[in-house]
Amino acid sequence: MAHQTVSYPKDGPLGTCLGPVVEPNPNCPVEITLAALRGRWTPLVLLEFLRNGELGFSELAGALPGLSDKVLSERLNQLTDAGIVERHRTPSWPPRVRYTLTERGRDLAPVLETLWSWGTAQNS
Repeated sequence: MAHQTVSYPKDGPLGTCLGPVVEPNPNCPVEITLAALRGRWTPLVLLEFLRNGELGFSELAGALPGLSDKVLSERLNQLTDAGIVERHRTPSWPPRVRYTLTERGRDLAPVLETLWSWGTAQNS
């Protein structure tokens, strides 16, 4: 079955994602946001930062016990590369690493709140 194209009103909020859309546009703000949140567990990792501020790896792992260390490490690297999380290494022995949200990461708070609200409404 062939995929249908989708088009959006030119004057609507998705104006930069104008159609017909036959494939994702990496310059579309929606695609940029989804790319930042990609991967299972990513929104939950971000929620932990929003609730607790600066965290270490073991604190995150303890807060998300179903998340493997491998996936947590991948998510932290992904979020760091995207400029959403900053990695701070302390000059102590043994060296410690702490992670904090950047301003760009804190700007995702309303996005996550909206996703939470939408998901809650779907369960009603």
